[in-house]
Amino acid sequence: MTMTNQPQQVGDPRIAHFNGQLLPIDEIRISPLDRGFIFGDGVYEVIPVYGGVMLGAREHFERLQRSMDEIQLRNPHTVDEWISVTQALLEHHPGNQAVYIQVTRGAPKKRDHVIPKDLEPTVFMMSNPLASPSREAVEKGVACVTHRDFRWEKCHIKSTSLLGNVLARQISADTGATETILIRDGNVTEASASNVFVVKNGVVAAPPQDNLILLGITYQLLVRLAKEGAVKLEIRPIPEPELRSADEVWLSSSTKEVLAVTTIDGKPVGNGKPGPLFRRMHALYQEHKEKLAAAIA
Repeated sequence: MTMTNQPQQVGDPRIAHFNGQLLPIDEIRISPLDRGFIFGDGVYEVIPVYGGVMLGAREHFERLQRSMDEIQLRNPHTVDEWISVTQALLEHHPGNQAVYIQVTRGAPKKRDHVIPKDLEPTVFMMSNPLASPSREAVEKGVACVTHRDFRWEKCHIKSTSLLGNVLARQISADTGATETILIRDGNVTEASASNVFVVKNGVVAAPPQDNLILLGITYQLLVRLAKEGAVKLEIRPIPEPELRSADEVWLSSSTKEVLAVTTIDGKPVGNGKPGPLFRRMHALYQEHKEKLAAAIA
């Protein structure tokens, strides 16, 4: 796929990528027969960008490839090509950004559940300003609620079919909470749009990296930072009672970074304040961002 750069002013927030072209977003036209529209038949990624530097770009595009493999979707780009076209888009979006990348099966001639052969994928990318978590959220923590995990059994695919996550997130939104922490068969899986970590007696626990969670790039980064920072971390099932009695609970995602949860279902987590291991991990994350920027400068 050949990238065509349209003559647009750098910094124009309307510019998006569509099938190899950079266009004003309101000029992009997608067929109503596109399988992403009809079936949610597609996958996506969101990459945080700090000062023009993508955080974990290669890891995100490698995960995109894994999602495509799971749904038998042909990848139109190599990882290096993905990085190149994303950088071209970012020339129009300076500063801190969140780049959204979506690839759908494409637009066949008719609606049919059967996966068509030799269909050209539809590629759409856009970028929006990224605000790091507020000082208040970092210093005071955030509220969460819990709910039964009613989603499907292939949560490891970063699918555009997000209705289950949308409904789960709405549960927390309706109560003014930041996230809905999901419980399946008595164990914590993840939140509607975040991974979950639980701290008890100085040890961090993270749910298994299986088909019941989306393995976050930030989740993987926190695991690595914990090891480098001598923070003890275990990857294992987390029973619901352990969540309820935790000393600390964290959320992680590309846009949330790492946040402390200070209330769950209206009850305090630990002493109701962000704990010492959260503060340690938050500092390690910020140091990682600074090192990344310094390496590129």
